Amino acid sequence: MNEFGIKAKNATIASLGLGNVSAAYWNLNVAELVEETIVRGEGMLTDTGALAVDTGEFTGRSPKDKFIVLDEKTKDSIWWSDVNFKYDADKFDSLYNRVTAYLTGKEVYVRDSYACADPAYRLNIRVVTENPWSNLFANNLFLRPTQEEIMNFIPEWTIICAPGFRATPEIDGTRQHNFTIMNMTKKVILIGGSGYTGEIKKGIFSLLNYILPHEKGVLSMHCSANIGKDGDTAVFFGLSGTGKTTLSADPNRGLIGDDEHGWSDKGVFNFEGGCYAKCVDLTKEKEPEIFAAVKFGALLENIEYYENTSTVDFANISKTENTRVSYPIHHIHNAVEPSVGGVPKNIFFLTCDAYGVLPPISKLTPGQAMYHFISGYTAKVAGTEMGITEPTLTFSACFGKVFLPLHPTKYAELLGKKLKENKVNVWLVNTGWSGGSFGVGNRMKLSYTRSMITAALTGQLEKVKYETLPVFGLQMPTECPGVPAEILNPRATWKDKDAYDTTANKLASSFIKNFEQYANAANDEIMAAAPKATVNA
Repeated sequence: MNEFGIKAKNATIASLGLGNVSAAYWNLNVAELVEETIVRGEGMLTDTGALAVDTGEFTGRSPKDKFIVLDEKTKDSIWWSDVNFKYDADKFDSLYNRVTAYLTGKEVYVRDSYACADPAYRLNIRVVTENPWSNLFANNLFLRPTQEEIMNFIPEWTIICAPGFRATPEIDGTRQHNFTIMNMTKKVILIGGSGYTGEIKKGIFSLLNYILPHEKGVLSMHCSANIGKDGDTAVFFGLSGTGKTTLSADPNRGLIGDDEHGWSDKGVFNFEGGCYAKCVDLTKEKEPEIFAAVKFGALLENIEYYENTSTVDFANISKTENTRVSYPIHHIHNAVEPSVGGVPKNIFFLTCDAYGVLPPISKLTPGQAMYHFISGYTAKVAGTEMGITEPTLTFSACFGKVFLPLHPTKYAELLGKKLKENKVNVWLVNTGWSGGSFGVGNRMKLSYTRSMITAALTGQLEKVKYETLPVFGLQMPTECPGVPAEILNPRATWKDKDAYDTTANKLASSFIKNFEQYANAANDEIMAAAPKATVNA
């Protein structure tokens, strides 16, 4: 680098309050970041070449320690709620100065990257990290500029990540010593006290969930997306355990992205340049694409090894159930580049209904789509504790409530508008139980679910008759290629029809009770799509 370039970078670091760091390493490549991590004693290579690290005290996100600075820009636009906590603007300036003072005399790693694969919505991000492996994560998850672009890179947002800094709540106004704070006016995300890299990823996702719908009219989505050989785009929403990753990973379709997307007037685009996959119980047989992606350049977090080897024991969750791996999207062989697709033809809401009430597939009206989008329902099987057999209800607005800076109805109404403008099919798919609730019925066969999704994608479900499911008002196909007709109506699969009716009403009542928190802001079309419970559960 010439003298002018060095001076420019020194000036840039100084402008961030980091003029007194001992060294700033800019845009190191993967091999250099891996080497730095190993030399510093912060990680080791597995037998597949992936780098493995421990993130320390925190092995997952800490949603109660995520704050947004309260100022003129945010006071009336943010959905201040149980997921968006206010932070004082003056406290932010003080804490920022304390973090930069902490980094004095330390080495830092600087990464120029961007979010949003559609150039019209590109967001340039500069990431400054205390640890080299955090910088590798940013390289994996965000989109990577060309060398030419880096030479003229101007960041719009900055992330500073200092896991070794511990806040003092009495001084800093935090809840505890860790924090992620977003300052919309100064365009800074400040992370401290936690080495969990997901805070970096979800910080930008939360930001895009504000900027794109609020300022650009683009729907931001917590979903996966793929594209067929004929260019038809499909989107998959679903909470953990519903099959989102499995069902969107189709060898016959290209992967646009696995987690975060925008939907503009032109179509769907990935926010990210990589994937951050759970890897508990990962095997080549169950998830061949992800398993093959765990190679040099990938970053494994909080895993364990088989004794006296460098072979990862993916079943060992002694550190955390939330073992993770990040890797650039090109580690997936059928990923499309650039990560964009057209306006979706089909959208799938995936739910694992452990109550066995919902149909294996049903077609939603725009009103129902908005209602179920806001609800974000799944029912997980209860834990392994003896005697507990009742499924656990989960509702997460827009399939990602904790990442929503705006009220959920804002996203739902934008979804409804796009559905009507583009005549998109929306399907509710139950990957959970049939023939009874958990403990009585059986889990829906994956082969059946794949056949139903294929039938929807190929238009075969547009040629069949439908019937209406009572209580929920859902339209169910009466036949589907590759699927026994008798399982398409959930009530018909229960031996005890009265038990089904009771369970259906109980679930409907749970939907209605959950939706009370959003009802005041929901329009009539959304409210009319609510299930009609006939008894109080």
